[in-house]
Amino acid sequence: MKIVFLFYEGMTALDAIGPHEILSRLPGASVFRVAERAGLIQTDSSQLILIADYSLADVKNADVVLVPGAGNATALSDHPETLQWLKSIHTTTTWTTSVCTGSLILGAAGILSNLKATTHWAAFDRLKLWKAIPTKARVVEDGKVITAAGVSAGIDMALILSSKIAGEKFAQAIQLGIEYDPDPPFDVGSPEKADPVIREGLRSRMTANFVKVPCEFSS
Repeated sequence: MKIVFLFYEGMTALDAIGPHEILSRLPGASVFRVAERAGLIQTDSSQLILIADYSLADVKNADVVLVPGAGNATALSDHPETLQWLKSIHTTTTWTTSVCTGSLILGAAGILSNLKATTHWAAFDRLKLWKAIPTKARVVEDGKVITAAGVSAGIDMALILSSKIAGEKFAQAIQLGIEYDPDPPFDVGSPEKADPVIREGLRSRMTANFVKVPCEFSS
């Protein structure tokens, strides 16, 4: 099984690393980490650097492709080569997936039109720019496309995908193996639960860093 992770400058590491820890354990998994050019990838955590082993030209098909998000909610609209690659490889996949604002990249590649999808709550309204149907859920499945909400939801998505590929018992064993048993210290993990002052302050700070949507997508 060929599992491909798209890497790019400024990506959020956990969007990829959480699912990577799970999906790499699937029977027969071969994992490919791909970027426009192979080499070092600076994440949005400035001290953390990942490595893309392959360039886009090296990988033309996949059973599973996963697109992580970024703290600046980029749609990679200034990287048409990446979007074209994603659109092309999507035609070969069994599952096309994203975590957090990675769904905006799927949208910009033309993959989410008329499909239900989710993303990070602060970027939720941006899904409409690519004719997606914004759906408030931690993981949203529509056909072969599975999108996950903010960062940590990628782990849930990967476990759900694992159960579809290898069965529930196998996915349960992975969950137990990584001891994924969330018990957060604060019950504020969604905007509905958070103090409005905290929520709106964070929304303001986050959206100020979002990449501006190109004019052709803003109508």
